[in-house]
Amino acid sequence: MTNETIIEAIKGSGGIISTIAKRLNVSWHTADKYIQQSDETKEALADEREAILDMAEGALYGSIKEGNTQDAKWLLATKGRKRGFNEKIDIDLNDVKAPDMSKYTTEELKTLAEINRRHKS
Repeated sequence: MTNETIIEAIKGSGGIISTIAKRLNVSWHTADKYIQQSDETKEALADEREAILDMAEGALYGSIKEGNTQDAKWLLATKGRKRGFNEKIDIDLNDVKAPDMSKYTTEELKTLAEINRRHKS
């Protein structure tokens, strides 16, 4: 199988190996093997996958421009993290102080120890 034939099968496939395999009339594993044997075909596959990501980003931005707030929220939660848009709560454990155990009764301390023991096993 020539690199040119493989590259033609990659074009417009979205980088999906099963689509490429069907175009080449081979199994998924054989198509993957053909692609991995050449830097030229590996690069063609990487380029195809980047193109599909670009297309998806374009659709996402178009959706946001049309007012889709769910897409906007997702974009902010992923690409906007550095600006403070994040669904996760960041906790700095360096500022956490050990609890004052003197205010617990002996029975409460035994219960906490038992819970801790169960949690570790």
